[in-house]
Amino acid sequence: MPSTGYIQVRAYTSTARVPLENVAVSVRTPQGQLLAARLTDRSGMLDAPIPISVPDRSASTEPGSGVIPFTQVNIFARKERFEQIEAENVQVFPGIVTTQNLEMIPLAEFPGEWNKAEIFDTPPQNL
Repeated sequence: MPSTGYIQVRAYTSTARVPLENVAVSVRTPQGQLLAARLTDRSGMLDAPIPISVPDRSASTEPGSGVIPFTQVNIFARKERFEQIEAENVQVFPGIVTTQNLEMIPLAEFPGEWNKAEIFDTPPQNL
């Protein structure tokens, strides 16, 4: 029986973590199916975490059961005049709010790389 986990994002710029409003965030399956699309608010976060269908916690309580206790999603973030971000294989667990930090880099810092996307790959948990 499926359960629910949640994705929240925090979009900001610089190491001072200045929040960014109106960052377009989309959450997709690794196969590319769109699960949700939202904009960040003035705090740089989504107005509410996005619910994601995940395996039930009880299905993975025994070692060697073969059940992966999380669902993987890819998060894409875009904002005008900022480098695009793609966070791959973000793991969502049942009953947990997974927060993905998205440090957006202004394009003015790298004017020769207008179409560059920063890709972060999250390796699976060793469970």
